[in-house]
Amino acid sequence: MKIEHLEERVIDYKNSIKTVVDKKTLWETKTKALISKTLKTICNTYDIGWKVQELKWIGTNEAVNITFDSFPKELIDCTNQIPAYQFIVGGALVFSQSYSGDVHTFILFPYMEQVPLDNSSIELETYDPKMISEKLIIEKVDEFLKEMIKWEVPTTKNKLGY
Repeated sequence: MKIEHLEERVIDYKNSIKTVVDKKTLWETKTKALISKTLKTICNTYDIGWKVQELKWIGTNEAVNITFDSFPKELIDCTNQIPAYQFIVGGALVFSQSYSGDVHTFILFPYMEQVPLDNSSIELETYDPKMISEKLIIEKVDEFLKEMIKWEVPTTKNKLGY
């Protein structure tokens, strides 16, 4: 094989780097703001104790999530009837930018010592940032709420406590 045979691979490599840069630029200029704005609108429209967080890890990875932070205000009176009731903080729908610029979506469940860690999350899908729309974000929040309802009131019998 001659050096000239590498030209096609070199061009492909340069194009792959450009693709990643384009995706990361789109995340920074449009996608992240759209996710954050849509999730904040949802929080303001339906005040059930959740909040939006924008996270930045070491390096270039970033995420936007909606997470349950407090108990819904309108239900506090009913929990006062059961003194032992304890609200478990957590549970989040995460939109996380990967190293490649794609956006991973996943659900994190509230942490409980009695629940094995292998049941702590669900991987949803991975999207090109240009595929993220308000409609898709709302669909993912709907999916998140369905999973949180199943977590709160499971259909299968799990032994927790006694």
